[in-house]
Amino acid sequence: MDKFRNYDIEFSGLKNGKHEFRFEIDKKFFQLFDTEQEFTEPKIVADILMDKHTTFLELWIKTSGTVNLVCDISNEHFDYSIEHEIEVLVNFGEEYDDSNVDVITIPRTDHAFNVSQLIYEDVMLSIPMKKVSPHVCDEDLEILEKFSPKDIVEEEPEVDPRWEALKKLKD
Repeated sequence: MDKFRNYDIEFSGLKNGKHEFRFEIDKKFFQLFDTEQEFTEPKIVADILMDKHTTFLELWIKTSGTVNLVCDISNEHFDYSIEHEIEVLVNFGEEYDDSNVDVITIPRTDHAFNVSQLIYEDVMLSIPMKKVSPHVCDEDLEILEKFSPKDIVEEEPEVDPRWEALKKLKD
């Protein structure tokens, strides 16, 4: 049995028009992907609006909720609010193709579309690279700045005039 089956959207029996779906995303969802997460305690809802047409599907996926992050400065745990939305067009074709970011092609014989990968990517892209707790005060940032390494500007070494004379002989 496919472990992502709970995230299938069955569209074959639906009439053309708009349909809504909702998925509760928690820790178990992310464990399906066998990757290490930078967050804990996800409490996320994925609301999906699908507009079914005869030859294609339009999907609007909105993820919202919170995840628990560790501050890069203070190592303090804090809740981070996530809210992100993506739009995807699903075409019917000969074989599966997701090489285009905005358009996914699925075989004409498919009767369902799995949204787990799209939800996973949407959430992962919502996590900031630099995680700073809202409780970090300006004083902490000043101390951090004081002790962080400074950019060293390298000066070009002076060229020995003897080498310049030798370079002229080479030409």
